[in-house]
Amino acid sequence: MELKKFLSIHILCVLIFVGFLYYFTIFIFLDDLLSLQSSTGKFHSFFFTFMASLCVFSFFVCVLKDPGGVPFSYLPDVEDHEASDQESKRSGLLKKKCDKCSEYKPPRTHHCRICRRCILRMDHHCAWINNCVGHRNYKAFVALIFYATIAIIYSSVILVSDAIHKDWNFDGVMHLKLFYIATGVVLIGLSLTLGTLLGWHIYLTMRNMTTIEYYEAKRAAWLASKSGTNYHHPYDVGAYKNISLVLGPNMLKWLCPTAVSHIKDGLSFPTSREYS
Repeated sequence: MELKKFLSIHILCVLIFVGFLYYFTIFIFLDDLLSLQSSTGKFHSFFFTFMASLCVFSFFVCVLKDPGGVPFSYLPDVEDHEASDQESKRSGLLKKKCDKCSEYKPPRTHHCRICRRCILRMDHHCAWINNCVGHRNYKAFVALIFYATIAIIYSSVILVSDAIHKDWNFDGVMHLKLFYIATGVVLIGLSLTLGTLLGWHIYLTMRNMTTIEYYEAKRAAWLASKSGTNYHHPYDVGAYKNISLVLGPNMLKWLCPTAVSHIKDGLSFPTSREYS
């Protein structure tokens, strides 16, 4: 049952942290800074609640959405030009078989040792969602990082603004200062971490690569340079087309984690050779 995925210490920690972050941001920092009864306070409260809700929704999609496994009926295409005889075809088939689960692997598929199966267009296994990030939930993962980054930065700005405008002339101020400093360090650190992660996956999306393929491409480029040739990632068909293939053709739905009608079966992908 998919709900069993929530029985994870990492997911529990995420949900507890989100709950505390929401409470502190709205009912302590924002209320102290602007007052929740004011129109400005209500606006900021609504905006942060909206961002937090989108973040939690994207998180649930990432956890519950199957990243995409190889169909049992899948067989690779062996009718290639280089495999003209029976022995060559058999060798080609062996190369397309997974060493771990002995199943045939479509292009861009990798075996996850934690999930114990092959994942279509696998990016990585994420403990924080207790799931692999792959072909069918990668868009939701990008949306999750985006909304989480916006929410954390927004919370950090509210915290810093409240600390600047706060009247610190009262007894017991040292404990409160330590609380603000500790919270600020956590939020700013998370803002930098998530912002870096978001930038990384924007780069990968624009190149139509996964994290695994990035490191494979680095090695392939190194080997190509040693032989005096240039390496080009075969699935890089141009920045805009790459984004459309990953996030969808409609820009208005790029950050909607459930708008995945453009996602195909994940058994084959357009290549730069087809677009040249």
